[in-house]
Amino acid sequence: MKKSLFILFSFFAAAAALLSSCSAKDSTITVMSYNVRMGVANDGENSWENRKAATPAMLADCAPDVFGVQEAFDFQLDYIEQTSPSYKWVGVGRDDGKTKGECMAVFYNAEKIELLDWGTYWLSETPEVPSRGWDAACRRTATWTLLKIKENGKKFWFVNTHLDHVGKQARANGLQLIVDRIDGMNTQEKLPTVLTGDFNVTPDDPCLVELNKRMKSARTFAVQSDEKPSFNGFKAPKSVIDYIYFSEFSECGTFRVVDSEYAGCPFISDHYPILATLKF
Repeated sequence: MKKSLFILFSFFAAAAALLSSCSAKDSTITVMSYNVRMGVANDGENSWENRKAATPAMLADCAPDVFGVQEAFDFQLDYIEQTSPSYKWVGVGRDDGKTKGECMAVFYNAEKIELLDWGTYWLSETPEVPSRGWDAACRRTATWTLLKIKENGKKFWFVNTHLDHVGKQARANGLQLIVDRIDGMNTQEKLPTVLTGDFNVTPDDPCLVELNKRMKSARTFAVQSDEKPSFNGFKAPKSVIDYIYFSEFSECGTFRVVDSEYAGCPFISDHYPILATLKF
């Protein structure tokens, strides 16, 4: 009798532990920001054709649930989707609002994540139409998504952007526009939010002051983090200009710069992807 009770107790204890483990896993998402470097650039041995195989290899290794890409052209987006078929994406070309120019796309693992809604706006005085804002050298956009974890129904916002590399006013005003829009999206329900992007500034730049009041940098607040630079210029790590910010998550467990070599390519891009785990 005692032996039977012990076996029964052990069974339920194991089941409870497994349930707890699954619940914890389902309550955590892995997110990434990745500047893929525009595929039309004349980068010689580091051209997209020579290094593109590294991207699906990296995705298979890191397995992000959602990731935002910067500088991607339509043929690069198609390649990622074809070689990593569990991922789907949304976004538009910044030059015409359709397919022309760089796209700040959001990829999500469709086996785990459901897309509920999405859109793109321009970082300018006229955000609803293709336009260049303030002193920017280029048209800049932000792509937003409303996503849901299929397993448990948890919803969250994911926003991806690329701030201008020249215009200081464009960076400051563009980021302010993003922050205000994030607040506007969360008026009815305070959902967890992720903001990813190449901001083209280091962490001490004044344009980040307001953002730091409203959201947390994964690099700074992760339980386990690193301080490696994310921009390498196809040579060596140089500076921190890529970011993952979050709000309304209970914890950022890990943050890291993904500087491993994949598919025999010394550099996956002129930026290393950055990766973070976030707990609801």
